[in-house]
Amino acid sequence: MKHLLVIVSVFFAVQLAAQSRYESGMQKGLEQLKEAKTADDMIAASGFFERIADAEKDKWLPYYYAAYANHISGWMNAKADKDKVSEKTKDLLGKAEAIERNSDTYCLRQMVAVMQMTVDPMARYQSYGAEAANALASAKKADPANPRVYLIEGQYMKNVPEAFGGGKAVAKKLAEKSLELFATAKPASPFHPSWGKDQAEQLLAACQ
Repeated sequence: MKHLLVIVSVFFAVQLAAQSRYESGMQKGLEQLKEAKTADDMIAASGFFERIADAEKDKWLPYYYAAYANHISGWMNAKADKDKVSEKTKDLLGKAEAIERNSDTYCLRQMVAVMQMTVDPMARYQSYGAEAANALASAKKADPANPRVYLIEGQYMKNVPEAFGGGKAVAKKLAEKSLELFATAKPASPFHPSWGKDQAEQLLAACQ
């Protein structure tokens, strides 16, 4: 009986140590992401999360943040090859989705499609525009209360001509909806996505 208790105690000690390392790593990664000032900083944060993900293998969040940081680096560097950045992002996001698909992974899918569409909007609108719309619809269906869904929809619609159903008036309503949801949003854990409120406030101000 004593041997069994020792084995059980050792097992739980190992589990707790592994969990502690994961939580410590995620906290450090999120701080690195928050403090990133340049595209290189974002790429470094992406690599940090990717290493956590490769070590854990069964958690979607590190791969998600690795993909997210890589994606943001593409906007921070005006000279970045947007297609190359997007392909890397999709590779990382695919690994997250292999573990779990949810509203936030679909949101990032939409964001990537929009980035690739901006490379050549006229030529790519039909393909990447449809991809972005499908991802957004899936994000909204997966969690209608996710404030980031309405944020990214508003950011997109702000740049769509009024003649095609977009414009500032449409984007303003979406920004307001996003902020309304941010007011009551409660992430499932300290590590789940919570970004976007600042961007929604900026979007609303730009639509006034």
